[in-house]
Amino acid sequence: MMVKLCSVLVITLLAAWSRPGAADTPANCSFPDLQGTWEFQVSPSKGGARDKDIDCSNLGPVEKSIKITMKELNVAEDEIGNLGFFTLIYNQGFEIVINNYKWFTFFKYEQHGSNVTSYCHDTFPGWVHDVLGHNWACFVGKKVSSNSGEKVNPAPFPKEGGWLSSKPFKHNPTFLEQINSVQKSWTAKAYPEYEGMSMEDLLRRAGGRKSKIGSIPPPAPMPTDEKYQRLPDAWDWRNIQGENFVSPVRHQGNCGSCYAFAATAMLESRIRVMTRLQQKPILSPQQVVSCSNYSQGCDGGFPFLIAGKYAQDFGIVEEADYPYTSEASPCTLKDDQYKYYSAEYHYVGGFYGGCNEALMKYELIMGGPLAVSYEVYDDFNYYEEGIYHHTGLQDKFNPFQSTNHVVLLVGYGSDSNTGEKYWIVKNSWGKSWGEAGFFRIRRGTDECAIESIAVAATPVPKL
Repeated sequence: MMVKLCSVLVITLLAAWSRPGAADTPANCSFPDLQGTWEFQVSPSKGGARDKDIDCSNLGPVEKSIKITMKELNVAEDEIGNLGFFTLIYNQGFEIVINNYKWFTFFKYEQHGSNVTSYCHDTFPGWVHDVLGHNWACFVGKKVSSNSGEKVNPAPFPKEGGWLSSKPFKHNPTFLEQINSVQKSWTAKAYPEYEGMSMEDLLRRAGGRKSKIGSIPPPAPMPTDEKYQRLPDAWDWRNIQGENFVSPVRHQGNCGSCYAFAATAMLESRIRVMTRLQQKPILSPQQVVSCSNYSQGCDGGFPFLIAGKYAQDFGIVEEADYPYTSEASPCTLKDDQYKYYSAEYHYVGGFYGGCNEALMKYELIMGGPLAVSYEVYDDFNYYEEGIYHHTGLQDKFNPFQSTNHVVLLVGYGSDSNTGEKYWIVKNSWGKSWGEAGFFRIRRGTDECAIESIAVAATPVPKL
């Protein structure tokens, strides 16, 4: 739910910017669009004592202008020589950390029907604050170097509704037979609970009709450092010297909240690792769905912005304090509830586009489970057991579109008979699906783009 995750919601342009963030937009910008010199016009905070709730829908007078240059691969430099770093946030926007301040915004776009124009040289109003989460202000950015310009999204933005949305899913026995006959790596089966489910609900739980990003970065070149060559042949956080550091499998229902489940599951498991199982919180995906302004509720979000930025800026309560309802209900979060925060967050590899298999293995072992994204194809819905790979079979009777889904990477290994390498992944479709809620997928080949975009965060346990 790579990536635009769990689903992209077409937002009302100005209304959406009255709150701090709105992920999953139809903007489609790339690293070359971002690279160069930008001028940011900053307006003072109007938020008062709780300035993280600042309203940037009306920027007001410009207080200062700051120029920052983005260079290869992730170096940012301001006009007086301070150095920092930056990253794309999928193809939607970017974050810069420089001179002890964080700048976060989304690229500007316009939508007319199914046509989307991405203005990759301009931004919507964004938010800047110091690295401690104080001194918030609003800003807009404009690229001022010579290669700025607009970019037209080459693909029409998918529409909601239509007969496919309400069409009930029906198993195709022939398709199931084909999957099991063309390969022996994994086994497919029909899941009775899918029968009769609307195609829109099936697509939403797998990432969402509009979650697909036009251009997913390929894995970065493999590192040659010795520390990456000496990693164990296998690893599984469910069984480290007999101990399980992975929180229980859950079910997201028909809400496109995979990003929230993967983000909270990563924080849960990493707290278990950090405290050596002394703390085992179950965090609230519902808080993320209902309260996060960095995502779009049941219509999608990004783990980078949830496990990382949202958890750092606002914190996440435990499940008991905000139970999951599988609906995008209004936020009822209470100020006095204990919240868990992220101390640090990053794309594996340091920036969007810097990921690969070796870096994922190292981050997994050293820090704990990771939030990863991958493309879900029609055959994946039939997965029962084994090492999944996309068969490439096309079922003309199945209107399922490939989507992007967010899950939790917990380990890796290889088949003792065939030597086929795999990742071990925790899904959010309940324990009755797959291998008791988990699945294995080919490793080392960027299967379904699973090695392209992984996210890590460092949670803050209780004292």
